[in-house]
Order: sequence, then C-alpha cells, then structure tokens
Amino acid sequence: MAKLDILEFPDPRLKTVASEVKSFDIHLKTLIEDMLETMYSAPGIGLAATQVNVHERLLVLDISEDQSCPRVYVNPEVLSESGEQDCEEGCLSVPGIYARVKRAESVIVKAQDPTGIFFEEQLENLHAVCIQHEIDHLNGRLFVDYLSPLKRNMVRRKLEKQRKVAAQDAEEHRLI
Repeated sequence: MAKLDILEFPDPRLKTVASEVKSFDIHLKTLIEDMLETMYSAPGIGLAATQVNVHERLLVLDISEDQSCPRVYVNPEVLSESGEQDCEEGCLSVPGIYARVKRAESVIVKAQDPTGIFFEEQLENLHAVCIQHEIDHLNGRLFVDYLSPLKRNMVRRKLEKQRKVAAQDAEEHRLI
C-alpha cells in the first residue's frame, strides 16, 4: 500500500467531474487500499478519488471511532433523500477549515462494491453527511462551494497564509 498525495483547495483538479468506473480489476483494488491508507493516516473519515487526483467515481469512508468499518462505494449515486441537518464539516482538501453545511439527514444510496456487485443502503446522520460530502467531490464540488463568496475568499486567504508559514518553517529547518 502507498500513501497518496491529497489535492488542496483551490487546486483546479478538485473541480473535475469523475468518470464512471468500468474496470473492477487489480488496479481498482490497489487504489482502494491506497485510498484507505491515505484517509486513515490523514486522519479523516472519508476520501473521494478526485481528492487524490484520480477522476473516477470511487470513494471510501469509515465513520467508526476505531477505524474498524471501512466502506467502499464505486459509482455511488443518491437515489433519494429526506430530512435536513446542519452540520459542521471539514475536509482533507481544505485542511484546518470547518463550516456549517446543510445536508439531507437520510439518504438512500446505490453503488457497486469493489467486485462490481450493485447494492443499495439507507444512511443516516454522520454517515449520510459523509457520503454526500464525498459524492460532491466526485461531482467537482467542495463544501466551501456552499459558502458565500466572501467566506470562500477568506478560506482561500487563510490556506494561502498557512502554506506560506509552513514553507517558511520548512526553509528554516533546512538551514539549521
């Protein structure tokens, strides 16, 4: 397994709409394993292939406390949704930033497993939020897109400042 690089906002590749997965082969199995390792080490509870610059409709998630319930969704789609919840969300592609986003409280999702077998399941609460967030990534949308333009620009500036400070710290440590 290999840890993958996670794209960060405002990288334009995060806006790419993912294509349908058609080959359920060893490449897909390896990508799933690498994505799970990347998600767990980040640490996060969800990761879409788009975030690791693979533009295929694949996502992994694990909302368990002890990282014991990895879930894989290939070609996921929301069939129906109900209710509404207002949750604070974060994202591995927008590190250190959190914002409130309205999502459906419950969704019915249709997807395929890593072998190509179709399944449907009803997800609620955090699980529902997570899958909606990750499907948004596959559709080229980030949670910051739900924010006002003013707040989105504030997020962009804050991330730029964080990257600049991190680069300066790295340079100082290299000189020592």
